[in-house]
Amino acid sequence: MSRISDVLRNKGSEVVTVSPDTQVSELLALLVGRNIGAAVVTSGDAVVGIVSERDVVHCVYGRGGQLLATPVSDIMTTDVVTCLPEDEVDNLMRTMTERRIRHLPVVVDGALVGIVSIGDMVKARIGELEEERAHLHSYLAAGS
Repeated sequence: MSRISDVLRNKGSEVVTVSPDTQVSELLALLVGRNIGAAVVTSGDAVVGIVSERDVVHCVYGRGGQLLATPVSDIMTTDVVTCLPEDEVDNLMRTMTERRIRHLPVVVDGALVGIVSIGDMVKARIGELEEERAHLHSYLAAGS
């Protein structure tokens, strides 16, 4: 079973963060510039929210052009689901699917140490399946 620590070891632990007072226009420039879908909102070392492309899209209808000058704190998700490095990929994939979450900050003792996306989880699971297939193929070939 893969764990989040394995995923972070392969992808790295860099996390793009913004402060709660970052304007949405700055957030969008960051997301586009880094080719990412979400940023973790931090205050000091504490995770206080997460803001994604989806959060922005949901607010565009109500606020229109005024949204760009809005602080991230007005649109971020504050009920942030986080995970630990020792959490199993399969369990978190289930959680992400059930709760419709695409990004999970990885936190240890209250400090942000990484972030994983549903794409990272799928990639890790495919790697596991390919490894299992290779082992089975090797086992069957040795038995012939």
